[in-house]
Amino acid sequence: MWRVSAVAIALTVAAPIHGVWADDLTGSARFLCAAVQATVCIEDGQCAADVPWNLNIPDFVEVDLEMRQLATTRASGENRTTPITHLSRHDGTIVLHGFERGRAFSFVIDEESGRVSVALVADGITLAIFGACTPMTTAPDAASD
Repeated sequence: MWRVSAVAIALTVAAPIHGVWADDLTGSARFLCAAVQATVCIEDGQCAADVPWNLNIPDFVEVDLEMRQLATTRASGENRTTPITHLSRHDGTIVLHGFERGRAFSFVIDEESGRVSVALVADGITLAIFGACTPMTTAPDAASD
């Protein structure tokens, strides 16, 4: 019964994702991404969809391709940064990978639509996140003021 409920919740939450508006990121080096839907799975096969903030996923993540880093926004009060160890841009897709504190992550971002799919993996647990990104037009120092 639990699995049927989890699948029903996942489908209900994931259904509106196609209507999420994101922006064209073509040529952008800095952008802001927001998580829309998240699903967590543990090694015994149990999975559950939930709202991102219940899974300790920041509301917004700043992506800086030139600095090769991900960061929470200043307004979040979390002051978290993570290095991007692999970055590629090919045929309209941005791919980011990294590893920190026993967790690996991968982002796949469609440049034209701004839609993002993220996978986070640690020992015995995976997290799949879907969201949307928009270009950031101000410099980091100007945005902080």
